[in-house]
Amino acid sequence: MSSPTIYDFTAKDIKGQEVSLGDYRGEVLLIVNTASKCGFTPQFEGLQALHQKLSGSGLAILGFPCNQFMNQDPGNDDSISQFCSLNYGVEFPMFAKVDVNGDGAHPLFQFLKREARGVMGSEKIKWNFTKFLVNREGQVVRRYAPTVKPEDIRADIEALL
Repeated sequence: MSSPTIYDFTAKDIKGQEVSLGDYRGEVLLIVNTASKCGFTPQFEGLQALHQKLSGSGLAILGFPCNQFMNQDPGNDDSISQFCSLNYGVEFPMFAKVDVNGDGAHPLFQFLKREARGVMGSEKIKWNFTKFLVNREGQVVRRYAPTVKPEDIRADIEALL
């Protein structure tokens, strides 16, 4: 039996439609837990810039709003979608709000955290804008701390494209 890949998971998009991550088979993925009212929120700009520059080469950025860190994304999916679009021109796929830690953590994030542990082997996501890089085979390659800016990941992404 082969080990699970990212393609074994589904998630609801920001409009409430169930999406199979298998739809992204063959693409390099950057999966990010986002928040609208965080000090790192301006990273949406860098994520959108990566999307514009590299989506044609096979990069897909997937944003997952999360309200688990000091309630920094309290809105509903509709207001989050409007915020991202109006303030940062976000065109990459955004998904419904999820939990990334705890018993209610979305299965996708349980998988990501197991595959790419954080500092000192911790699975826990410490803050908004933690980023997971996934190769074209659906394997998690690396986790990036919230402080790592999207543009600082570009070389790693391009190496997988």
